[in-house]
Amino acid sequence: MSRVALVTGGSRGIGAAIAIALKAAGYKVAANYAGNDEAAAAFTAETGIPAFKWSVADYAACKAGVAQVEAALGPVEVLVNNAGITRDAMFHKMTPAQWKEVIDTNLTGLFNMTHQVWTGMRDRKFGRVISISSINGQKGQAGQANYSAAKAGDLGFTKALAQEGARAGITVNAICPGYIATEMVKAIDEKVLNERIIPQIPVGRLGEPEEIARAVVFLAADEAGFITGSTLTANGGQFFV
Repeated sequence: MSRVALVTGGSRGIGAAIAIALKAAGYKVAANYAGNDEAAAAFTAETGIPAFKWSVADYAACKAGVAQVEAALGPVEVLVNNAGITRDAMFHKMTPAQWKEVIDTNLTGLFNMTHQVWTGMRDRKFGRVISISSINGQKGQAGQANYSAAKAGDLGFTKALAQEGARAGITVNAICPGYIATEMVKAIDEKVLNERIIPQIPVGRLGEPEEIARAVVFLAADEAGFITGSTLTANGGQFFV
């Protein structure tokens, strides 16, 4: 029987590529999304992957949403914490709301989602938790004190939880993408992108969402059981840990 995978923020961008790649690898996949009903409906129509709406920043909504996914597909065995937002501002201009929104989604969202599936994974003695962090959680980025803090926190969460899950057959890993050719990155001013960002990337280009998706499929596999607590960087050589 196919394993069940749930991808948060799974109807667009990197999340959509991950969901599609997992389905192609034989998983039964559900995609979570927070707000764009039109994009989610188009994604489901195109891929056949069901999309379920809730905010990962809301614990009760996560509990209800995961219950809905499991009723439809079965117990979640692979969780991909991909959902994330940005509310960029230089720190002296950053509002408490901008800080809280990013922390609630990009960091607390990992707790809210993983907490729903952790007991079941422990009981079944198998689980894969893969969180999409960021190069900016590793090196920091001006104008992203909130985002960088949250994404760095994702790595601490990964390392701690990996130690708890190891003997139960659960691996917990993170992937730190660099600049990936998503709608969000492509929305950056073309001059800034071509003159300031891409020249910093040794391979000379943006990454593709499918390249991150292949890394997720690798870490999700039954055969990846000896890899846990790890951070996989996928940034074209822009930053080395």
